[in-house]
Amino acid sequence: MSASTYGEETDRTYQRAGFGASVRRGSRPAVVVVDLTRGFTEDTFPTGADLTEAVAATSALIEAARPAAVPVFFTAIAYSPAEAAGDAVAWLRKAPGMRAMAEGSDAVALDPRLPRREGDHLVVKKGASAFFGTSLAAMLTGLGRDTVLVCGATTSGCVRATAVDAVQSGFDVLVPRECVGDRAAGPHDAALFDIQAKYGDVIDLAEATGYLGRLPAARPAPVS
Repeated sequence: MSASTYGEETDRTYQRAGFGASVRRGSRPAVVVVDLTRGFTEDTFPTGADLTEAVAATSALIEAARPAAVPVFFTAIAYSPAEAAGDAVAWLRKAPGMRAMAEGSDAVALDPRLPRREGDHLVVKKGASAFFGTSLAAMLTGLGRDTVLVCGATTSGCVRATAVDAVQSGFDVLVPRECVGDRAAGPHDAALFDIQAKYGDVIDLAEATGYLGRLPAARPAPVS
C-alpha cells in the first residue's frame, strides 16, 4: 500500500520500525486459493459479496501457473451438521453466519468460474487460516515449495490469516492484490497494508503472472 492510502506519517512510522522489506521470489512456488466458494463470491448468499473481479484475476493467475506445473491448492470452509448446529467451534459463536457453510451445500462449492483441474488439491478447513488444523504445510513442504501466492477471500479474514501462517511456516508470501476480495473496502485495504508491512509482498497481478511466466516450463511426463 502507498502513502496515498494511509498517509506519509504512517509510512514513516512503519519504515522506522523496520517493516516492509521485500521478500524473495523463490523458484518453486505454489498457488493457494483461499475460500473462493460460492458462499463468499456470490452476493446472493448472506455471507458473500460479488467477487467476480477477484475470481477472474485468480483464474488468470492459475492459468499462468500451469505451464510450469505450479501446484494449485483450493480451500473451502465446511462444517458437519453437528459442528454447524452446536457450540464446539468457538469461531461460530463469534460469527454465527458462518454456520451456513455446511458440508454439501451450495455455499461451500468452489466457484464454477475457477479453472480447477484434476490433480489440483482441495483443503477443507474449519478455521480462518488455510494452515490451521490442515495438512497444507506438510503438502507444500513435501512438494519442495518455497513461495506461496495467496489469493481468495476474504482479505481481512481468511486471506490475512493464511498469509500470517504461511510466513510462520517458513514460506515467502506474495499476495496479488487483484486476486483477493472482501465485503467492504476499509477492511480490505487495512489487511493489504498489514500484509505488506509484516508478512509478505502485495503485488500486482501483472507482476505475479510475469514471475510465474519466467519459471522453466514443465517437462512432459515420460511415455511408458
